[in-house]
Amino acid sequence: MMIALRDKFAPIARKARRLRALPQAKSGVAMVEFAFTAPIVLALGMLGSETAYYATTHMQVSQIAMQVADNASRVGEQDVLVARRVFEDDINEVFVGAEKLGERIDIFENGRVILSSLQQNSDGGQWIQWQRCRGAKNHTSSYGVEGTGEFGTAFQGMGEDGQKITASAGTAVMFVEIVYDYEALTPFDYLDGETLTYTAAFNVRDSRDLTQLYASQSGQNSASCATFSAARP
Repeated sequence: MMIALRDKFAPIARKARRLRALPQAKSGVAMVEFAFTAPIVLALGMLGSETAYYATTHMQVSQIAMQVADNASRVGEQDVLVARRVFEDDINEVFVGAEKLGERIDIFENGRVILSSLQQNSDGGQWIQWQRCRGAKNHTSSYGVEGTGEFGTAFQGMGEDGQKITASAGTAVMFVEIVYDYEALTPFDYLDGETLTYTAAFNVRDSRDLTQLYASQSGQNSASCATFSAARP
């Protein structure tokens, strides 16, 4: 009888001994700690990655603005005997360069690049003689559209107040404005949709025909500022 009772309650006794030993058990400590800390470490890592990506995107948009302004200041036909004429093809190629540099961040799908030729008008004032744009973002220049300042001296130039860019007589400034909607890299989208804005300006490098932007020699369309598209003209 006693043996039968002992055998009956033996499993319960073993479980009781295991329960009494549980507070001193340390075999699963590392696993439990990992389960608690892994989500925190992962979240911090993703947050750091998002912040770093945001910073590098800022830098890349700034570099694109400078590249477009610099390239636009150099383009034109290669004729040393006359003032260099600039064609719509040249401006389209400048935008293709921006497309290649900004391919990783979809610069034209998520933003807009606006290139303006800032010159002096016949009254000695500042004048946006022509302006070309590319990009799907619906945005017009914050500093003036084509034709602004054609007459008179009321138009002070392009750029922020107190930091206006102006053109000297007989030359032009290639002024670039980029607006870009940031796309988050990780689920931490606290920066998603932030609008990055950068400007850059370069004087033209050679003697340039400033009378107009000449029509394409190969039948290409102009990069009209009335069109909001990432596609090439």
